[in-house]
Order: sequence, then structure tokens, then C-alpha cells
Amino acid sequence: MVDDRPAWARRMAAERAARDWSQRDAVRALRAHAPTELPGEESMIRQWKRWEAGAFPNDFYQPIIAATFGTVTHALFPAPSRRDGNGEILAASGMETLEIVSRLNRSDVNDATLDALRITADRLCSEYPFMPSAQLLIEGRQWLRRVVELHSKSLTLAQHREVLALSGWLALLVGCVEYDSGDRHAADATRRAALSIATEAENAEVAGWAHEMRAWFALTTGDYRGVISAAQAGTDVAGNHGVAVQLAGQEAKAWARLGDRRQVEVSLDRGRRLLEGMPHPENLDNHFVVDPAKFDFYSMDCYRLVGEDKLARNLAEEVLRAGTDFDGTERSPMRNAEARVTLGVTAAREGDLEQALIMGERALQGDRQSVPSLIMTSRELAAEVRKRYNTDPAAQDYLAHLRALGEEKPGFLPR
Repeated sequence: MVDDRPAWARRMAAERAARDWSQRDAVRALRAHAPTELPGEESMIRQWKRWEAGAFPNDFYQPIIAATFGTVTHALFPAPSRRDGNGEILAASGMETLEIVSRLNRSDVNDATLDALRITADRLCSEYPFMPSAQLLIEGRQWLRRVVELHSKSLTLAQHREVLALSGWLALLVGCVEYDSGDRHAADATRRAALSIATEAENAEVAGWAHEMRAWFALTTGDYRGVISAAQAGTDVAGNHGVAVQLAGQEAKAWARLGDRRQVEVSLDRGRRLLEGMPHPENLDNHFVVDPAKFDFYSMDCYRLVGEDKLARNLAEEVLRAGTDFDGTERSPMRNAEARVTLGVTAAREGDLEQALIMGERALQGDRQSVPSLIMTSRELAAEVRKRYNTDPAAQDYLAHLRALGEEKPGFLPR
């Protein structure tokens, strides 16, 4: 039979099952997270049954249910996207790209030009999951160069600060793509430039992301104490910006790889509370926006590492669902790749080598990849395969494929 319940209702049932909870158990856990007294147990069990059947919880219950399952409201109950589409630049500024560039080449820089540049930077950051790395790198560097050249023009103090901020965002984007492409040294130099720009502009958000990039670089090269140091440095400057949530996620990932389950939960809970208190983002596609679904991605990685296979598998399936359109188009190909690795790891641990290898190979096939992150997680699957199935020919083929990928990017071999 086709399960035509809403995705959130199916997820509630799946999350409960992953914890081996009855509906009564779930209600008791819900009560522990409620800020006020809830109705009696039998009444709440009937309510829970209605929710799992597809009756939409009201605004009071949504955040409590999310907290019960260790996630945030808009990850479990997504809000509709508010993106305007391809006409954003023209609609907001009245200028097409050619006119923006021509204004930059003259001295005609006004607030409308800066608005158009801001929208252009947002568009480029939103192309990060989809555009081929080489193309995005060219476009990102071109626009960064154009914006940097504005510093030679006559600008008001407010315009100068805006130009610095735009330079910082574009430098962060270019650094991310350089790292994805395997150029670690260029990426770190670009990241440092972004941090310097952020310091001059007193822009806490750009500074926080520059520290987050250092945490990401350290994570993918096996420097887990370095991750924690970078994450804590970023947290000190990030304030209440969304990057603070991602810094908590990176710290949780490092603690998971160090085997400290308690610190994993502390970091995840800090990030969850921060994210729950933030307004829903306007543009979920922007790489430097922490969307609610991203929190499930962080948790998935951590639970895979600490051996909570049911929770990790459930979150991986949710990451794939949220990251794939109804027609099969992948909205989040890099997250989806790591979700497939997670499904491969849990399958390997359960004795299903065939499914583990199918998921592992599918993860390596995407057109848009973050090579260092993909190598890192795939090596975790390789370790499970090697430990359990080392003599199997199919397992050896997968391990050889992974070695070849690692040899292409030798700078990303873990220390």
C-alpha cells in the first residue's frame, strides 16, 4: 500500500521507531520537553496517533515534538521556500548583469549598484550546491575582482563597509570551491583574506564563517582538536548569527570522531537551541545560510560515528528526502552523497554488503562533489567494509575505487 501521509508524519513514526519507542514512550518523552503541563497521558496518546496519521500539530506542539527528536521545528515541519526565481536581480535593482558591470567600470556606484551586487553575491552563493566547481570558481573570482576594484573609487563610509562585506562573502565562496576542488593552500589563503576583510569591516558573520571554514578544513584532514579550537574561536565572534549553529555542528562532528559522546550531545543541543530561536531563512539555497534541514545533516554524521545506527539511518533517509525534488532532481547533491555513505555504513554493520557497496558507489558518482568531505566519510565506510568483508572481491573493487580517488587528491589523506 502507498503511504500517502505527509512527510513529517512519516518521519515522526520513523523517529519513534528508530528509538524503539512505543507511542506511550513518545508521549512521555514529549512531556519531558514541554514548557508547561500537558493533558493527561491517554489524551496525549490519542493526539500522538492523530499526528502520526497526518493531523498537523499546532504551533505550540511543533517545537516540542522537534525537541523530543533532537531536531528543530522547520526541519521537521518545513516552511515553504520564498525564493523569487531567476529575475531577482532585475526585479530588485532594475539592472541586468551587463549594466552592473558597466557601472562598475565607470565611477557610477550608487546604492542601486550595491543592491545589485549584493543580490549577485547571494545568487552565486546559492549556486554552490549545483554549479560545476570550475565554472563557479571562474565566476566567483571574476565578481570578487570587480568588487575589490571598487575600493579605488570614491565611496561613502557606508558604501565602503558594504563593499568590504561583499568582498568577504565572495572570498568565502571562492575559498570553499577551491577546497572542494582540491587546492587546499589556495583555499586557506582565500579564507585568511576573508577573515582579514571581516576584521576590517567589523563583520562578525563573515568572520564566523572564516573560522568555520578552518574548522571544516581541519575536520577533513583529521585534525579534530583543531576543529574544536577553530569552532570555539568562531563562536566567540559569531554572536547570534546562523554560523554559530554550523560551528556547533562542526564541533559535534569532531567530538564524535574523538569518541566523546557526551560532548557530541552538548554541542548538538547548543546548536539546536540556537537554530530554534532564529527566524526562518529567506533563501535556503545560500551556502552561508544554515537552513533547518542542515541540522539533521550534522546529527546524521555524529550518530553514524558513535554507532547509533538506527538514528543515523533514519536521519540519512530524511536528508535524502529533503535534498531531492519530486522529479528526482537533487537539490543538495553533496549532502545526499554523505547520506548515502551513512546508509552504506549502517548496511555494512548489519551484514548487508551488497547494499553497503551500492550506497558507497552511488555516493562517488555525483557531478557536484566536495572531494575532501566525501573522501573523509567514504573512508569511514571503507573501514567498515575492510573490517568485515576484506576478502570479498566486490569489497576489494570498492576499496580500489576509493584509493584511486584519494590518490587524485593526496593532500586530503587524513594525518
